[in-house]
Amino acid sequence: MSVNLSPVAVTEFDSMVKHAYQNASLLRNAVTVRNNVVGDTYKFRAMGKGTAAARGTTSTDVSPMNVAHSLVTATLANYVAPEYTDIFDAAEVNFDEKQELAQTIAGALGRRLDDIVISAMDAATPGATVGTGGTALAATDLIDAKVELVKAGVGSNDLYCAISGAGLAGLLADEKVSSSDYQNVKALVNGEINTFAGFNVVVIEDRTVGGLTTASDVTAGYAFAKDAIGLAIGVDNKTTIDYVPEKVSFLCNGMLKAGAAVRDTAGLIQINYDATPA
Repeated sequence: MSVNLSPVAVTEFDSMVKHAYQNASLLRNAVTVRNNVVGDTYKFRAMGKGTAAARGTTSTDVSPMNVAHSLVTATLANYVAPEYTDIFDAAEVNFDEKQELAQTIAGALGRRLDDIVISAMDAATPGATVGTGGTALAATDLIDAKVELVKAGVGSNDLYCAISGAGLAGLLADEKVSSSDYQNVKALVNGEINTFAGFNVVVIEDRTVGGLTTASDVTAGYAFAKDAIGLAIGVDNKTTIDYVPEKVSFLCNGMLKAGAAVRDTAGLIQINYDATPA
């Protein structure tokens, strides 16, 4: 690093990126996170269900439930978000330019984190699949997803639903979601849906990286319990600033090491809907 670059500027930039990164990922707070993971894999523990048995005669031996234990492995991978810049060529750096670069790096890392989570859900076999690809996302699809989770014994706390902009359009066109006859808040007026059918609704914009998967004009959205998805983080947004003489510039880089896995497929419901509703 150049001696002309103020350590204060480096520290401030790192803090700015970390702050923006926390807000850039839409799914980070929707899953179970394990930080400071050492190594390239992390094994999430999954525990099966037990059945209570009738008590036998007094003083007789009891039989254990033999609850099944299993491990679900998340494989961590390394990611970088580098950018060359000459804005740090003095001890005092223009605040606006530094802010923009921090947002750019943080956004790239945040979208990658969401992509890690979505890829894990895509790779898993969901507990159930609801909806059809030929129709727009509707309130009944979210209700069906909630029913499937209830049938699987999933609790009602910390439930999330990840949909795209096209999914939002479908829901806003459904009067069960947008009408004040059904909802306390007029979603159609606000243009957003925060909760429905017990789900915290997360709307993910169309992205090159980190968006929901669409194939043959069918988008795969997901309803899931927070503890059903595990996110293991080894390096949580580390930044470096190095001077590169050949470029006569500083290389600003954001780094991330993370992996995700579905811990319990019963807590994951796939919702298929038309990617381009009329």
